[in-house]
Amino acid sequence: MEKSKLIEMIKNNPNAIAYITNPTDEIKLLAVKNNGLTLKYIENPTQEMQEFAIDNNGRAIQFIDDPTEDMMIKAINDGWVNLEYLKNPNEKIIKLAINQAGWAIKYVKNPSEDLQLLAVRKNYDSIKFIKDPCERVQEEAVKITYDALKYINSPTHNAELIAIKNNERAITFINDLDKNKILEFLKVNILVIKYVMKEISKDELEQTLKESLSNEDVEEKYVRDYLNCSNIDKNSDIMPIDKIMFIYKYGSKKAKKIAVDEKLKML
Repeated sequence: MEKSKLIEMIKNNPNAIAYITNPTDEIKLLAVKNNGLTLKYIENPTQEMQEFAIDNNGRAIQFIDDPTEDMMIKAINDGWVNLEYLKNPNEKIIKLAINQAGWAIKYVKNPSEDLQLLAVRKNYDSIKFIKDPCERVQEEAVKITYDALKYINSPTHNAELIAIKNNERAITFINDLDKNKILEFLKVNILVIKYVMKEISKDELEQTLKESLSNEDVEEKYVRDYLNCSNIDKNSDIMPIDKIMFIYKYGSKKAKKIAVDEKLKML
């Protein structure tokens, strides 16, 4: 076939190079410039062809056996998912991908704690792609949102506590609930009570509240949540507690001060 016709054919359909016997370098370059993925049809491509291919389409990196760092950078800049095609990327390349999307961690074997942290800070749910996330990584993820807890197969107890403190709904993601855990969760977030009313007795709740509210370091939010919790009330059939009197009898000075302030708000 005439050279001019070959050139026209490749311009119209770069994939046609797959059917050309012994194409010239000119034809090869034209093909990869128009469609980088045609690199897969070219045997022993030159570095120039590889670079043009990646310039056109970052996914062409998958057809390069030993890409340079610059090639890898171009490929990642074209899309973090191209990390999948890199056999031995260095940390610089990995971080470049993760900085685009934390989900890139799924393509990293045995990621370090620093890389795990980078990933969850970018996208908290990228923790689902980490086989055994470090304790610090778990805690970082659930601090961002309690929702991260559902992506952790074996959360640490501290991660559970942080998630519960963040939002009482986190308890719905905890599978191995027992009495001790429930009481510990109530100490960090009293609003958990709405999910465990049938699991504990009034005496157990009162003992938990005594420990929490008598603490001089009790958090303001905890006291206010307790006072505004509709599940605990002196007229309740299940948890009949006079909340104001309870604080008066057992609360720390700080708890009493917050209670007075909260009561004034209601007036």
